Amino acid sequence: MAGAARRRDGHIAQERMLEEAMAAIAEGGLASLTMSALAERLGTSGGHILYYFGSKDLLLLAALRWSEAALAEERRALLARRLTAERKLDLFLRLYLPHGPRDPRWTLWIELWARIPANDALREAQRELDRGWQADLEALLAKGVAQSRFAPMDEADITARASELLALLDGLSTRVVLGQESGRDARPALEAARAAAERLIPKAG
Repeated sequence: MAGAARRRDGHIAQERMLEEAMAAIAEGGLASLTMSALAERLGTSGGHILYYFGSKDLLLLAALRWSEAALAEERRALLARRLTAERKLDLFLRLYLPHGPRDPRWTLWIELWARIPANDALREAQRELDRGWQADLEALLAKGVAQSRFAPMDEADITARASELLALLDGLSTRVVLGQESGRDARPALEAARAAAERLIPKAG
């Protein structure tokens, strides 16, 4: 029982660290996230954080995985809802895109993309997380086609169009986080995403 309690306490401690890391990124950007600053927020030591994560890179990757796991749950809930395929697709776009220039998840993605060429673990993590989004979008589109909400597409078309839409969303998201969209408003990116989705995935009839 003591061992189980320690494991449970350790899991809670890690989650608390990841929550604070994401909050720090949202408040001050990635440059503000140092081990010493995070330790101060948590009232602990940098060594204690390193005990759980080993390095800042591994902390960032764990924070991204933690954030993406929550979004995966939201995607599963979305796919299970009794909504039209068109409405589900619109909500999927909203879920994917950043909330604004300081969106911590997208700030992390942009930072880790730059490190991926020299890091096999990061490259595999990106592929794994991307596969989750791709599979769920394909499932959404396939169901929409089966229900005659979207124009007919075969399996290869669905895969190709889902992949193209996700690539477009990555580009729009990057522009938002880098401040290339107007002001602090992410709505132009959502409108552009909707227009792209309408072109790639036309409605039936």
